[in-house]
Order: sequence, then structure tokens, then C-alpha cells
Amino acid sequence: MNFNYLSCWFIYLKKAIQQPAPYRSLRNPFKRFNRFTGQQYTPALILVALGACLCGSPTLGHTTSSAVNSETLNSLQVRTTTEAGAIVILGDSISAGYGIKLEQGWVHLLGNALAEREKPWYAVNASISGETTSGGLARLAGVLNDHKPKIVVIELGGNDGLRGYPIKKIRSNLTAMISQIRAHQATPVLVAMRIPPNYGPRYTQAFDGVFAEVAQATGTLLVPFILEEVALTQGLIQDDGIHPTAAAQPLLLAAVWAYLESLL
Repeated sequence: MNFNYLSCWFIYLKKAIQQPAPYRSLRNPFKRFNRFTGQQYTPALILVALGACLCGSPTLGHTTSSAVNSETLNSLQVRTTTEAGAIVILGDSISAGYGIKLEQGWVHLLGNALAEREKPWYAVNASISGETTSGGLARLAGVLNDHKPKIVVIELGGNDGLRGYPIKKIRSNLTAMISQIRAHQATPVLVAMRIPPNYGPRYTQAFDGVFAEVAQATGTLLVPFILEEVALTQGLIQDDGIHPTAAAQPLLLAAVWAYLESLL
């Protein structure tokens, strides 16, 4: 980048301050800079060159043959390609940390585990207590657009089962979510859920089987019921008989991590 162009940048900033219109009417000042110079520089390159000019050039108008060296450009490219990927947890109260502090929940512990292992990933908790597969499907597009995840863990269906929702609807919602996630170039992971046997053997068995059916039909990684080890253990379930305690959260993380790690 020729440093003479940078003088245009300073002139533009000065005028933007002194004369708010029309300079501030342009939402992206970098576009105006490129339009004026007839070049197509990226915002990152403009700012790096500007910083180099301020720190290393004796005069603003001084021209040098290596305004931005290859090492600087390479570092920018490396930083972009090694950007951490988002793992979104789309769940209900089990993942939202109902009845416990947010930092005690398994999703928060997942984030800590990723950082401790220096994995290029971070966790995003998009879980809501009381959420159903219908609610998750309705929210999914916004979650994908906001966070642009590379992996989405679906931990939904428990509330559908507790409310006796049709198995056909649960299957349809889960399948639609998986398709939508893949359409956004992300990898879906499905967590199986279970319900108490008092809903009758026919419905209970159909509910327990729907997760494996969807996973097999869509070729999706299936995480077995993560409350398996805690459901009947004293001190690991809250007084409501449904939600895990803070002490149970490391076990939930271990249950998910055993399958999630293969994708990292």
C-alpha cells in the first residue's frame, strides 16, 4: 500500500469530525477510502498500514516500497484461519443449569475444558428452561446466524415427552433441526433423552427410541442419555426429582465429552 494513500485517510477522518455530513452518512468509511483511491484494500490491511505508518514512518507522506511486510500479512492470515470455532448447545433446563449457578453447569464446564486443553473451540449456551423441540426449531435460524457455529449439540425433547407430545412431531422437529444445521455448514450432535415409565410402555418406548431412529436416518452422532449415571444416585438430583445438582454437572460433561471429543 502506498503511504500517500494514507494521507487521504487522515484527511477523510478530519473532515468526518469537522463536517459530520456527508462523511458520516457512509456507514463504512473503508469503502469511501477505497472509492477515493481507486484501490480495493481490506479494512484490516488499511489499519495495519496506518499503524505501521504512525509507528515507523518519519512523515505521513513518506513513500516506502514495503509499507506492509509479508510477515504482517501472514500473521493476519494465520489469525483468520486459526479462529476458534463455536460449539452451540441448543438445549432445555438440563443444559441451561436450572436450579444451580450458571458457572456450575456442564456447558460452562465444557468451555473451561476446551480452554484448559487449548482446543480452538469455545462453547455457546443457547439453552432455555422449558424449551421443546418446536421452540428449538423456531429459534435455530437466529442462533445459527448470530453465532455461526461449527458444531451444534441438540439437547431437546425431554419437555416434549413430559407433555406427551406426539412422537411423530418430535421426530419431525429433530430431523428439521439437523437439516438446517447442516445447511449452515455445521455438524449436528444429538443427545438422547428419556422420560419416566409412568407415561405407559407404548409411549415411553416410542419416545426412548425416536432419538436413535433420527440419528440413524440422518447419519448424526448420537450421545446416549447423559443422566444415566446420576438419575438414581442420591445427591445428584434436585428435590424436584428431574434436574441434576451442581455435583452432577462434571458427570454430564464427561458423558458428552466422550462423544464430542472425536469432532474437535
